[in-house]
Amino acid sequence: MKKTLEEILTATRHSIIVSCQALPSEPLYCEEMSLMPFMAKAAQMAGCKCIRTSSVRDVEEIKKATGLPVIGLIKRTYEGYDSYITPTMKEIDELVAAESDIVALDCTNRTRGDGSTIDEFLMQIREKYPDVPLMADVSTYEEGINAWKCGVNLVGTTLSGYTPYSPKVDGPDFELVSRLVKDVEIPVIAEGKVHYPDQAKKMLDLGAHAVVVGGAITRPLEIAQRFYKAIE
Repeated sequence: MKKTLEEILTATRHSIIVSCQALPSEPLYCEEMSLMPFMAKAAQMAGCKCIRTSSVRDVEEIKKATGLPVIGLIKRTYEGYDSYITPTMKEIDELVAAESDIVALDCTNRTRGDGSTIDEFLMQIREKYPDVPLMADVSTYEEGINAWKCGVNLVGTTLSGYTPYSPKVDGPDFELVSRLVKDVEIPVIAEGKVHYPDQAKKMLDLGAHAVVVGGAITRPLEIAQRFYKAIE
């Protein structure tokens, strides 16, 4: 059963949202069955109240296995699109049909293959799905402000460092979170390069509603690489 946005926000306030994702190129991706519900179950046992995941299969199976609300997205590349997180209405339709409690999408100002702006795309989504909660994945302060003004429900710093024009730092973008918390009137979700518990706590101390942690919890290859890099 889908949760309301208010219920999700109440459950996740000052907490961790665990991202459980495995792309076909990653070791934990399995064609025959998804392993992500097991990751999500482990996160739930640790106290997690909401999961972020990619693909219709994982949205549906994680909801079935845990009963937790899910922030759903679909990573798909198209010619002419710089964005790949829920880039078109096709992905929006699929996530709505899968009963994603919140739909996450790229809200950067990068090129869109159909010639539309992100403002126009968000307007199209709102016309078709006026009540679906939207999470804007942004890379800069300006993109976050713009997404808020376009009517999204949450803004996440997911893409900071992953666009050519955003700061390239090894860790989280604390400054971006701090600025957005002060200036937007919707919850700010801190996400991106949160590798350690003290970084997550700092994000919450800065005023983030919640922190998304993915690779540091659910990607063993990335975790192992971090250890090997540290001792080299």
